[in-house]
Amino acid sequence: MSKKLNKHLTYKLFSNSKKFSLKWSSYFQVYENIFSEYRNKKITFVEIGVANGGSLFIWKKFFGKKARIIGIDANPNAKQMEKYGFKIYIGNQGDSKFWENFFKREGKIDVVLDDGGHKNLHQISTVHYCLPYIKDGGKIVVEDTITSYLKKEFYNPSKYSFINFCNLIIENIHKRSGLLKKKLNIYAKKVYSINFYESIVVFSINSQKCFKSFEVYNKAKNEWAIDYRHDDHFKKTKDLIASRFSFLNNINFFRKISRKLFYRSSLINFYENQKIKKIFKYIKN
Repeated sequence: MSKKLNKHLTYKLFSNSKKFSLKWSSYFQVYENIFSEYRNKKITFVEIGVANGGSLFIWKKFFGKKARIIGIDANPNAKQMEKYGFKIYIGNQGDSKFWENFFKREGKIDVVLDDGGHKNLHQISTVHYCLPYIKDGGKIVVEDTITSYLKKEFYNPSKYSFINFCNLIIENIHKRSGLLKKKLNIYAKKVYSINFYESIVVFSINSQKCFKSFEVYNKAKNEWAIDYRHDDHFKKTKDLIASRFSFLNNINFFRKISRKLFYRSSLINFYENQKIKKIFKYIKN
């Protein structure tokens, strides 16, 4: 395992950091994947959860001299890291007033990494209050999202968990579809995509890519495309009905009729849901 970790620059920087730092082994491959595009660029990177300051040195070396690294922590002792050139804010990430004052001073930022208190309120507040101030092309990264499944201390799983909050944002992303006549809120207008990793959730922010979509057709003729989504039900009923009514031997005609029968059938939906339940049961075990 150590050989696999050593191939990641972030792990090498982590191992040699001047200050103590704690990470999970799976995180380094994710860091390389989501942060490499920002290396040697003029960005503002904010990390919530400074602790001993070890990770601040990781980001300083990883992103390069052009990057501005800001730390946020609830512990006043974190201010000691300012002697190394880092800007440190002391405050509660779950407090809207803290974020209001923070962004009044700092303006818009490129990337925020939440490695703070890991409570539902902490993680959700970070996303909610930072979102308006993330530049297009930026990211909100939340670590240790495993806490959404931990009972002791975090009182999860619950409907108020961070992961369930993410599910709400997924719904808002889908509201950009032209098939849904829904009003778009800031999540639909700014969160282009969400990536889920083991214990890490990444929100890619880009308002330019978040627009109400619509169907687009080219000029070619539709030659043979037919709706086959209900074919399993179609095949089961075709022989029973078509044998008695010869005109239904016209397959395409029968397919059109059966599509109307099955398309909004609550009975068929119930039947299919029983199969889905079996899959859900397997996943939950």
